[in-house]
Amino acid sequence: MQQLRYIWFIAAKDLKIFTHDRLALAFALLFPFLFVIIFNMLLGSATNNDTRLQLHLVTREQEGLSCQIINALETKDEALLLPGEPVIIWDKDYTAAYNAVENKKLAGFLAFPENFTANITQGKATQLKVITTSDATYIRAALSGLAQHIVSKINSQNIILEATQELLVENPESGDWQQILSSVLADSNAAISTESIITYHVEKIGDMEQENPSNYVIPGYLVMFVFFTAALSAESIVRERQNNTLERLLATTVKRESLLAGIYFGIAAKGLIQILIFWGVGLLVFRIDVGQSPAAIIILSLLMVIMSSAFAVMLATLVKTQRSAGSIAVLTSLVLAPLGGCWWPLFITPRWMQFLAKVTPHGWATTAFNKLMLFGGDFQSVIPEIIALACFALAFGLIAILRFRTSAV
Repeated sequence: MQQLRYIWFIAAKDLKIFTHDRLALAFALLFPFLFVIIFNMLLGSATNNDTRLQLHLVTREQEGLSCQIINALETKDEALLLPGEPVIIWDKDYTAAYNAVENKKLAGFLAFPENFTANITQGKATQLKVITTSDATYIRAALSGLAQHIVSKINSQNIILEATQELLVENPESGDWQQILSSVLADSNAAISTESIITYHVEKIGDMEQENPSNYVIPGYLVMFVFFTAALSAESIVRERQNNTLERLLATTVKRESLLAGIYFGIAAKGLIQILIFWGVGLLVFRIDVGQSPAAIIILSLLMVIMSSAFAVMLATLVKTQRSAGSIAVLTSLVLAPLGGCWWPLFITPRWMQFLAKVTPHGWATTAFNKLMLFGGDFQSVIPEIIALACFALAFGLIAILRFRTSAV
């Protein structure tokens, strides 16, 4: 019982020093929200307007089937389009469109060749061309899909017409076959001229809302500054070791285990204050969405505090001077933060960076928060990240316990 009191007094002492240090409080509690506000303003100004895919079509014919197809596909009024539908643009000048692609002013277009109508009606081979810049991957895929759909639609109509003609020739008693065939041809041409060859099915689930930037900004800076503040605590541990404060405590009835626990819980208390303020302000001011598993958010936040506090004690046991502790704490925090996705979401970074992030606790933590708050993940989806953070905390804690010393010698 006496040792528990010592643990409480040591932790309370460190927490009291922290709360009376205005600069430390500003850095740990106010400074992060300056970044949050700035990034919210920058990211919030980027609206999520329905930026539509534009597909340009060109024909080298003056009239005929290709003109009818493009006319049927061409977007007449963008206001009538459903979300997700592309804008179809009819470019009248083939040469101008080709030059625009060469000069990279246009990503690409789908071209109908000369004699397209004649070749189709005579059963001759014809070819649509997709002309794009080398880097227009998505435009090329979209135009190729559109060309394939046009070809398949025309082929199916030709098959119907041929089958109808053969059927009527084999069964002349069915009536005036020339009149019936003419009627089928007229209906086919009318369908081409009045109906779009490409049809869309858009399923709308809920209202489309702009993503709240705070949903990934606040968790990222929580991970960064909880770790940063804890790491800087290593400097005070080394200072107390150098001025023999820890030795004097051991000279009393305080045991080594109680001293280590008091130091650890003093650092953890600062982290708990940070996460309470972060999530409180995030919910009340920035209106963040914690997803469908708030319990997972709480566990991840607590693991960040446990892991960061263990890292701080471990760092203090590995360095010899106060200056080294402070320098390494700053360097480690500033390297792990961007590498672990605290400054930007990891899912927009290259694969090699996502791989490197897995060697950092920051990478596992930010990935878990993104899963929960951006992608609708549940508790089960972040179990790997929870286990990884627990392993980091265990590894740092074991090193801290085995190497903890009170003497500077």
